[in-house]
Amino acid sequence: MSSPYFPCAGARALHAPTRRDFLFSLGASVGSIAFTSLLARDLAAQTPNPSPQTLPPSSPLAPKPGHVPAKAKSCIFLMMEGGPSHIDTFDPKPMLTRLHLKEFTREGKMKSAMESGKRYYVESPFQFHKCGQSGADLATNWEHLARVADDLCFYRGCQVDSVNHPTAMYQMNTGNRFGGDPAIGSWVTYGLGTSNQNLPGFVVLPEVSFPQGGAANWGNAFLPADFQGTPLRAKGSPILDLTPPAGITREHQRANLDLLAELNSAHRTAHPQHTELAARMDAYELAYRMQTEVPGLLDLTRENPRLMESYGIGAGPTDAFGRKCLLARRLVEQGVRFVQLYAGTWDSHDYIARAHGNLVRAVDRPIAALIADLKQRGLLDSTLVVWCGEFGRSPDNGVRGGTAYGRDHNPHAMTIWFAGGGVRAGHTIGATDDLGDKAVDCVHHVRDVHVTLLRLLGLDDNKLTYFHGGRFKQLSQFGGQVIKELIA
Repeated sequence: MSSPYFPCAGARALHAPTRRDFLFSLGASVGSIAFTSLLARDLAAQTPNPSPQTLPPSSPLAPKPGHVPAKAKSCIFLMMEGGPSHIDTFDPKPMLTRLHLKEFTREGKMKSAMESGKRYYVESPFQFHKCGQSGADLATNWEHLARVADDLCFYRGCQVDSVNHPTAMYQMNTGNRFGGDPAIGSWVTYGLGTSNQNLPGFVVLPEVSFPQGGAANWGNAFLPADFQGTPLRAKGSPILDLTPPAGITREHQRANLDLLAELNSAHRTAHPQHTELAARMDAYELAYRMQTEVPGLLDLTRENPRLMESYGIGAGPTDAFGRKCLLARRLVEQGVRFVQLYAGTWDSHDYIARAHGNLVRAVDRPIAALIADLKQRGLLDSTLVVWCGEFGRSPDNGVRGGTAYGRDHNPHAMTIWFAGGGVRAGHTIGATDDLGDKAVDCVHHVRDVHVTLLRLLGLDDNKLTYFHGGRFKQLSQFGGQVIKELIA
């Protein structure tokens, strides 16, 4: 059949074919096969660390080598939702004591809608002291963390883009403040897989109520569904329906799964681009294997009672987070690649002495015990521990009733600390100005923190990509740089 672009022999072409015409014509010719093959080859080349042993892997979560030598094998990410105040935890500002309740009038600063409409400098209600041989700055209410101060690396130069909780949470967790991108843990398991095929590679330990932004904070987005985070419930059974109903044996379950796999195999073969079905089938198999391994893993009573006490388990304010921290250690010990723990909310716009005081009391002892426990077991060197919120807090706020001092959101200054996993223990990197309002030394956008985290785990952000929406996407969105000052 003739066309205006490729007429029959002897006919006169209306005009010469353009590049677009040529590419369009490939869809109806043998050229489409060659073109598709070339695209497939290019996409395969973008698969993290391709090798005969890993392309294709027996499972999407099969272990893969990294792009560069790794400092850490796993990561425990302690997410303090709500934005903890760096000024009241790890970055003391004596000048605020001299300026306390003096009016804050910096040009362009948004006025408060509170009673007077004015804003005031607010001093920290907490005292600070130097801890360890490194002389790290900690508020004195971090009683237990002070004992492991020399294992920590404090970074004061991070900045983010948003002062809105959901968008800031998305940016810290996924690199994209508008959502719709994979979580850090999803990228890490996509790039490295996980060493225990009987457990998820990415586990999340949330609060009873999910953080602002919801489950998208640990979603897989456009990555295959195998790489989404698996949340364990904070109350009740951590995983629903983990135990089979009465009368159902493992033999029955195995027979049902085999039949289901047979029924789905034809559809899976015919539609290999639909990863949801493959992920669902893999999830069924993983759930079957988890029934054997998970109950024992979640049974914390098998731990030494003195160790459980060191985590604060059984004590009112520390019990919940203590259990999360101990479970996180057990998970990485069993080969889980990425574990994220949530504690919150730290959004203290008023009564910061009481609010932050209670929150620190709930997490201080468990976190210190986690670091000491990892170190005692020889796991700290291979486990990267990260502590952060989604942004920092401001040096000023409105004042209600004369005593309800608090702080607003601040994207320009925050403190993140790291432990283990190849970071410079016993160092404080970067600085904020005299008021704690802006980072002024070793300043980096959060994308650089993400790139550094990946590098410590053996991944190169520029090579860890996935083709989606017409381009190769990555955690940093469009590239970043490693913060070399953080790496030992």
